[in-house]
Amino acid sequence: MVSFADVAVTDATAHRMLSDYFAERAETFPTAQGAYRTSFPDPGQFVAPNGVFLLAYDDGVEVGCGGIRELPVPLTEQEDGIPVVRYEIKHLWVPKARRGNGFGRAILSELEHRARGFGATELVLDTNASLEAAGALYRSHGYEPIQPYNDNPNATDWFRKTLS
Repeated sequence: MVSFADVAVTDATAHRMLSDYFAERAETFPTAQGAYRTSFPDPGQFVAPNGVFLLAYDDGVEVGCGGIRELPVPLTEQEDGIPVVRYEIKHLWVPKARRGNGFGRAILSELEHRARGFGATELVLDTNASLEAAGALYRSHGYEPIQPYNDNPNATDWFRKTLS
């Protein structure tokens, strides 16, 4: 059974996991796209109710991490006068040794649950096409491709999911 701990992105375990994530991405980033650009998250963006950062555990062992943060939505993107409350999924990661056990799916589900609790009406995320398993996970959870909503140099694909 996966359990979750809300932590600051500056927490020692969170920082180590993020460092491991960034190191893995730097090693596996497609050379044709240049160098991977590491950007540690702004701690103030992952504090409730504007966001949260989670560590995932299975029987007390760390199995992954991920966070959500609220993003402002331009008035031009409001739908039929109904306010859009957008949260972004960031740094969802499961170490290689823990992959294939459903931990990524569990983290994604928990992040969606937390976003709904904060009042989100949609979730967005960016990823890289080289992360095929991640793309498949997002699509299987109902995320649909969208036009870029940011200028992340590491991203090639952007997704959105409407929450009910």
